[in-house]
Amino acid sequence: MKLTNLFSMLGGLALFLYGMNMMSNGLEMAAGDKMKTILEKLTSNRILGVLVGALVTAIIQSSSATTVMVVGFVNSGLMSLTSAVWVIMGANIGTTITGQLIAIDITAIAPLIAFIGVAMIVFFKSQKLDAIGGVIGGLGILFIGMETMSSAMVPLRTMPEFVGLISKFQNPFIGILVGALFTALIQSSSASVGILQALAKSGVMTLSSSIYVLFGQNIGTCITSVLASIGTSKNAKRTTVIHLSFNIIGTVLFVTISMLFPFADLVQSLTPSNVAAQIANVHTIFNVTTTLLLLPIGTRLVNLACRILPDSEEDQQDMQLKYLDFSIFDNDYHIGTSAIANTQLFNETQHMLNVANHNVKRAFELLDHYDEEKYIRLQKDEEYINYLNQQVINFTTAVISHEFQAESSQSIVLFLKLSSDLERIGDHAMNIAARAQKLAKDDTHFSEDALKEIGIMESLCNNILDELIIMDYDEFKYIVDKVDVMEDNIDKTQHQFAVNQLIRLKEKKCTTENSVIYTKILTDFERIGDHGLNIAESLYHIRKIMKQLKMIKPETNV
Repeated sequence: MKLTNLFSMLGGLALFLYGMNMMSNGLEMAAGDKMKTILEKLTSNRILGVLVGALVTAIIQSSSATTVMVVGFVNSGLMSLTSAVWVIMGANIGTTITGQLIAIDITAIAPLIAFIGVAMIVFFKSQKLDAIGGVIGGLGILFIGMETMSSAMVPLRTMPEFVGLISKFQNPFIGILVGALFTALIQSSSASVGILQALAKSGVMTLSSSIYVLFGQNIGTCITSVLASIGTSKNAKRTTVIHLSFNIIGTVLFVTISMLFPFADLVQSLTPSNVAAQIANVHTIFNVTTTLLLLPIGTRLVNLACRILPDSEEDQQDMQLKYLDFSIFDNDYHIGTSAIANTQLFNETQHMLNVANHNVKRAFELLDHYDEEKYIRLQKDEEYINYLNQQVINFTTAVISHEFQAESSQSIVLFLKLSSDLERIGDHAMNIAARAQKLAKDDTHFSEDALKEIGIMESLCNNILDELIIMDYDEFKYIVDKVDVMEDNIDKTQHQFAVNQLIRLKEKKCTTENSVIYTKILTDFERIGDHGLNIAESLYHIRKIMKQLKMIKPETNV
């Protein structure tokens, strides 16, 4: 093989990979967060889940992008682990579209297609046309690269060393290993299969020497989701295990079939004169058949993933994020990232609210009966609230630095404000607890009347904070009206209790020192109500933005 052929092959490979990347990016840009809306329509129905996974992957031409998106959605709570199984199965079917597309020989008009796509990008200043141009131009460049690569590899057919190397691929173990390693290296099964098709078109490889490499490519594509799951939740990692399990089971199944039956001969008979189509057909048959076989027992894959990655005590340890995943900013796939970021912030701030709510309850309980162990627990949780608040600040900063829609950035800022209000509620709970500790150290107590009023304060605080614990965005609709009434009740109660305290002080039913402590508790009580109302207003406006971005379903009844 001449040096010029080697250069041509590398140049063709570069054009092929660049064209595929350009096409994928264009489709991703055109699809945007609409892919999240499609996935949101996903139900527990396995058939619908497979269809959605196949559709999304066929649209964006990348199973890697879909699986990375699914890992992110599971990690953020947008999708259950069971639903992820069906989407992953569909993604494996959807990715075969690229191979079928490459098998259609449009080499003669590829330069024209490339020119049309590039012209749309260069001569028209439109984001939408840029995306469409990227898809068309990428497709044309892909075929130009493939033709260049195939032509350059023709001399390899007469090289005994290369022919001897290729013959080793008929060994199942070697073929699968080569396919898996190569696909893991370029992190795209579509590109890997396309390169295999180019080799076949040049006459270097036959279907019989490609088939095990093709099976291995299905395993190698899992590396992208493995990398995406690093640093994520246990369920997100389980999603990767499910993806890997699906392809390993499929590979074992088809290796067995290929060794026992003339599977390659059967596929060759379908398109005897088109080896690129034969490879595309094997890829499609592999994924469709594996999906059909595993579809009835998909939940078993979830159970298997849970056994491989069981919950541990470390998962419950303090000072860790429950939902925020900073790794969503590290990968090249940005579809749904805005939706994931918003959902993660919603879930993490709700988690933060739960911790703050428990601390407020503990603080009032300490006034009634002081317990040092409970105080220490409250203190540790206050530190945890501060930690969560700082992580929310770091996360929102990272989100805002990415180019999301302006409305989406507004919701991110609102989550930052919401987190700040939660941190202040935690501070007021700590203040109340510190006052309870002082009373215990001084061995002094409030009067029965004061303790009854503190019981009412506790009840009102619990009511307003419980109201803010929400399961989905639709519950935000009337939240401000509800919380506003509660906060107004807190203000009136605080005023009345302040008057009552002055009367008790005047009648010498309490000491001056206790009166000062009680007044400070009333201030904390009133401020908790204020911050509760602020949180309700933030949640209401977040819902409004989510509705504009179509991240929540429109109401059927208002």
